[in-house]
Amino acid sequence: MKVQVLLPKIFDFPFTYYTDQKQNLKTGDIVEIPFGPKKEIGVIWNNINSINKKIRIKSINRKIENFSLNQKLINFIDWFSMYNMVPRGLVLKMCIGNGKNIYKKSDKVQKFKKIKSSNFNLNKEQETSLKYLEKIKDKFNVSVLQGTTGSGKTLVYFERIKKIIKKNRQALVLLPEIFLTNQFKFRFEEFFGFSPTIWHSKITPRNKRIIFKGIIHNKIKLVIGARSSLMLPFKNLGIIIVDEEHDTSYKQDERVIYHARDMAIARASFENIPIDLVSSIPSIETYNNIQNKKYRFVKIIKRYNDYPLPETKIINLNINKVKDKYIADETIEEVKKFLKKGEQVLFFINRRGFAPFLVCKNCGYKQSCADCSLYLTFHKSKNKAICHHCGYERQINRICKNKKKCEFILYGPGVEKIFEQIKKIFPNKNISIFSSDFMNNKNETELLFKKIEENKIDILVGTQMISKGFNFQKLNCIVVVDADFSGRGYDLRTTEKNIQLYHQLSGRAGRFSSNSLIIYQTLSPENKTLNNLIKNNPEKFLEKELVLRKNNKLPPFYRLIAIIISSKTKDLSFRGAFEIKKKLNILKEIEVMGPIESPISRIKRKYRCRLLIRFNNLQILQKKIANLLNNLKISSKIKLTVDVDPVNFT
Repeated sequence: MKVQVLLPKIFDFPFTYYTDQKQNLKTGDIVEIPFGPKKEIGVIWNNINSINKKIRIKSINRKIENFSLNQKLINFIDWFSMYNMVPRGLVLKMCIGNGKNIYKKSDKVQKFKKIKSSNFNLNKEQETSLKYLEKIKDKFNVSVLQGTTGSGKTLVYFERIKKIIKKNRQALVLLPEIFLTNQFKFRFEEFFGFSPTIWHSKITPRNKRIIFKGIIHNKIKLVIGARSSLMLPFKNLGIIIVDEEHDTSYKQDERVIYHARDMAIARASFENIPIDLVSSIPSIETYNNIQNKKYRFVKIIKRYNDYPLPETKIINLNINKVKDKYIADETIEEVKKFLKKGEQVLFFINRRGFAPFLVCKNCGYKQSCADCSLYLTFHKSKNKAICHHCGYERQINRICKNKKKCEFILYGPGVEKIFEQIKKIFPNKNISIFSSDFMNNKNETELLFKKIEENKIDILVGTQMISKGFNFQKLNCIVVVDADFSGRGYDLRTTEKNIQLYHQLSGRAGRFSSNSLIIYQTLSPENKTLNNLIKNNPEKFLEKELVLRKNNKLPPFYRLIAIIISSKTKDLSFRGAFEIKKKLNILKEIEVMGPIESPISRIKRKYRCRLLIRFNNLQILQKKIANLLNNLKISSKIKLTVDVDPVNFT
């Protein structure tokens, strides 16, 4: 008897093997097979027209007992592969890794601890929202839970999860960032009375095996994780929650490129289970689906304890000159009022490092990356200039034209510079940096959280990561140092991202106080984005943005697929791009734009150019594009990267 086995490698097709009746194999079983001179782990797959290779058919060595992927997950992997235009084998690898570390007899199954009753009581708005979400049970539907920051959205879906688990089913909560899982863990423990199962890429291999085993045997009922947790082989999944669904961190733009929120909706569809998208301001795509009645919608307007949203104050930097200080005198006076009351203050600037540019005042040389077409950011804490794209580092010791060392001038403030300045302004206060560069160590991060919660930190200086999901009781004043610079990037969503960022940020303040303030320092006080935000009317922005997108044939009304062509030379990249465009133009229903040089024209010593495919929202066209790209014969010197539904355009 012949069966097909898919390997967790870069193959889009399974390989054929012999099996005898005694092995009793079925689709989804995990097996050990001979592959070349090695032994590999694979999965028995659906019958697919595999590529006819003239090789001798070998026999399966053995079945890995007690492990199997269900048909729903297999169908999802097939669809995921087609939609994102990546080989099936790579998608399978996201699910089981290389397969060799998923099973050891000595590993114990992690058991689920029974839920203890919580002391939290839902208010009327929360109860109404919960009842609405529960109207449709035990089948696929997409619901959007929108709530003002601090409204208690988390408590609503916690109650929802509790009921799912009591039915002996599993639940998955997706978070946009790994670092959020630890903070979230504490809130979970408060509510449920036990520690949740956390899944992300930095978990040790042994713990991954234990968790994997617990999930596949339905012993683990709840997983909280980042993007990768979406691919876990749940035995009896009952609900998926996507928290902060608007967050662009759900888009993975390396290796296998996909949007975790969209794939979560797809997996819920294959599993035939409900999925809840949770946000304070929905993404454009989600808002459009709400307007078209594709998604169910419920909104919580008031904060959990009826505390008001922070007051806002715009400080015009054209009037309040700051020169090299970056913090206006008026801002300092407002901050002092909160510090005097023993309350915490956050200074926010969305730039890592000390300064984003270094320029020699003698020769004009700008410190740039040797491997990418980007300038380096100076990190004073490391005394190095660093590329934030590829990680390249350089000491600041270049020889100038006059055969002396370059005298570098540091332009623009980063979080380290603001931190240094705040220490000078408030020398007697406890001040800490809240940035990814300073929070790599788990113990140090937890210690910082503890200090903040115990009110041992007076002032925080943070980047974008502090806007997401944190709940600091004494934080009642936030200063946006540079409201004219945030979230800039090569994407269609700069304004949308700014609105969401500042709304999330303002929600960190005044969660347990009736007196809170957010200050925006700006050179553009009449900016429409800022004023829409201050008026707390994000829906107005979303409605206008939808009209703009529709008029310009942009998502969500049209689909985009980006193709990035890279090679060692610019000429070779462009020649490859023109050849690909010529073949794509066979499809008359699509528009192929480009090629053009990528905004970041060189990454890791590879020159890059881009094509952009635009087409109406029909999946049959996407299948045609996928088939055409899969059959392309291009030079081995060219690398082709396909980005379906791109978020940025670097």
